[in-house]
Amino acid sequence: MSGRSERTKDTAEPPGRAGRTGPVDASTQVFVTHRNLLFTVAYEMLGSAADAEDVLQETWLRWVRVDLATVREQRSYLVRIVTRQALDRLRALGRRKETYVGPWLPEPLLTTPDVAEDVELADSVSMAMLLVLETLTPTERAVFVLREVFDVDYEEIAEAVGKSPAAVRQIAYRARSHVAARRPRGEVSPAETRAALEAFQSAVETGDLQRLIDILAPDVIALSDGGGIRHALLRPVVGADKVARLLAAGWWKRDAERSVEAVQINGGPGLLVRVGGKIDGVVAVRVENSRITGAYHVRNPEKLSRVERATAVSR
Repeated sequence: MSGRSERTKDTAEPPGRAGRTGPVDASTQVFVTHRNLLFTVAYEMLGSAADAEDVLQETWLRWVRVDLATVREQRSYLVRIVTRQALDRLRALGRRKETYVGPWLPEPLLTTPDVAEDVELADSVSMAMLLVLETLTPTERAVFVLREVFDVDYEEIAEAVGKSPAAVRQIAYRARSHVAARRPRGEVSPAETRAALEAFQSAVETGDLQRLIDILAPDVIALSDGGGIRHALLRPVVGADKVARLLAAGWWKRDAERSVEAVQINGGPGLLVRVGGKIDGVVAVRVENSRITGAYHVRNPEKLSRVERATAVSR
């Protein structure tokens, strides 16, 4: 499984959007206005930018057939369409993940510094949170994302997921409790994050085992995703000593061909690894109490198209 579906269209951009400066019709303008929001909803539900783009294309095709005069709340209407399409795709993704080779990680996004400044948005698109959301059922995930991240009314969520408002409230409570028990805790200042990433980057570039052990939390977890295409860990590695030895072995060690660049990945700290000038992988890290608690290494080349230029996400 590649995590990327076959598409008949290259983009979810509506007609008149890409590369054009002429006037656009009302439907196109509304869609473009909310596009970043819709992408973020779909991405948080799916953990895949490629599938989120497919959902946007499907949403657009349905949206252009709608009579705007009959739509009272355009944003809500679009969110409802994108949620339904994402739910259908999420259920299909679950079946595809069953045959995935090794750990499955979300498709990483290169994000701009302003995303990190919105603490709630950054947390919602982080690798750590997306992995927690993977443990919810499709409906729980949709309800949690819409309610907790985008503050959508229960009545609107009910229409989007095909449940009663009362049922949605129960699902929201259950999902919120589930996530609270598993999500990373504690806010980290930008200065603390930068210091931890710089120390981590220096240690992995030099292969300094002791420096790695010092910057890693005792219960740190390392996951890597090669998708059966590139070499990667087939199971999680847990513990500072084991993870440090893995990193010191040279996967990200700097040499004449390899470079490591600090970047923003999914609203948080990360490293972009190039070999011979070409992107070889990306490492997103989770920082808590000045130490690295999670390292998420994506090498599957079919998941790396969104780390070459920044992707806009919004609430």
